[in-house]
Amino acid sequence: MKILITGAKGQLGQEFQKLFQKVKIEYIPTDHEELDITNLKKIREFVKDKNITHIINCAAYNLVDKAEEDWKTAYSVNGLAVKNLAIVANEINAELIHYSTDYVFGGNKNEPYTIYDKPNPINKYGKSKELGERFIQNIANKYYLIRVSWVFGIGNNNFAKKVIQWSKNNEVLKIADDEISAPTYAVDLANATYKLIQEKAYGLYHITNTSCSRYEWAEYILKKINWNRKLERASKDDFNLPAKRPGYSVLDNYGLKETINYEMPTWQNATERFLKELKETGEI
Repeated sequence: MKILITGAKGQLGQEFQKLFQKVKIEYIPTDHEELDITNLKKIREFVKDKNITHIINCAAYNLVDKAEEDWKTAYSVNGLAVKNLAIVANEINAELIHYSTDYVFGGNKNEPYTIYDKPNPINKYGKSKELGERFIQNIANKYYLIRVSWVFGIGNNNFAKKVIQWSKNNEVLKIADDEISAPTYAVDLANATYKLIQEKAYGLYHITNTSCSRYEWAEYILKKINWNRKLERASKDDFNLPAKRPGYSVLDNYGLKETINYEMPTWQNATERFLKELKETGEI
């Protein structure tokens, strides 16, 4: 195995680097400074004579609200770049691993979305990610398309880190209790992905920890860090954000255990391990 990682500086990209160091797999970490994945010619030049067997695309445009105006950038990074990677993966006979999102769904269902359900995004970010899904499914010969939600890890900023940050400067915190999905710990996601790669089990997957509301997740984090001020329930509409969010976008991991006999840990277990990691690195 020789693995090209795009978006290697992000939280998932960093976890893959740690994992591959541990299992002694050769990898090439790149971020947009080293490799512009929106440029097909540059990807072709970059992979030449490198004998790459797998491309793991951790690069993404994740600014959900900004994507409403800056949709061309979102479509380029989340859509066209995926097309480019699929084309190049085919040319070098590499396997392509790509991540999508729960936001490809509209949130009008009251039970978890399965891999059978049809995407119906309600914001430009979700549409850009659906575009990437279409390209990989129509072009790539050997691919793993993995939908995730609420990814969190040591690497970058995320909701869990924001809650901790907000708790330092506020007496009262208001968190939406009508936004329900599932946290996805980058460590668990990298491990599950690696198991799929080992199994050569191509296809579409949902990989998340278990489900909760934003409010429940924040409440759990704040209890664990002994924050004893006031936490209030709010509605997602109270925040008047530019992009619409699905109210319920839980992903059902059906197909994962059936393929690799692996079940993702609960969100509580994942959050506890994450907080332990933060303590060890001195972030809390």
